[in-house]
Amino acid sequence: MLGWVAITGSIEANSLLLVLIIFAWTPPHFWSLCLARKADYQNAGIPMLPVTHGETYTKIQILLYSLLMVATTALPYLTGMSGLIYLLGISVLNIRFLHWGWKVFTDVSGSQMAMFRYSIYYIMWLFVVLLIDHYSMELVFGL
Repeated sequence: MLGWVAITGSIEANSLLLVLIIFAWTPPHFWSLCLARKADYQNAGIPMLPVTHGETYTKIQILLYSLLMVATTALPYLTGMSGLIYLLGISVLNIRFLHWGWKVFTDVSGSQMAMFRYSIYYIMWLFVVLLIDHYSMELVFGL
């Protein structure tokens, strides 16, 4: 949002939408790491979700927040902020994100750190696809 405000000089609905996407992405991103490093957090006395509420609860929350994230990432298309390129790109990214969330939920070995790593690439590619979509619409339609 800071970049948006720096360029436009105002807070707009689309900038808040980008913040909402980051807000929904953060819990599954971070909790997958917390699951992988639960013992470290526990030994250090840091009250992370897997330590305070258990692994099963954390895995359910990862799935729920992943679904919330999928819904929020559809909003740029649904509100007209982006076009078909974004919708196709984010659909592919979301399918893979949900795939990792399911692997974490079903205790596939190594999936917690794999989901954490993928989530870093996910958020980067989400914004790359959003930029590609924006500039392709600008070139084609002069928008």
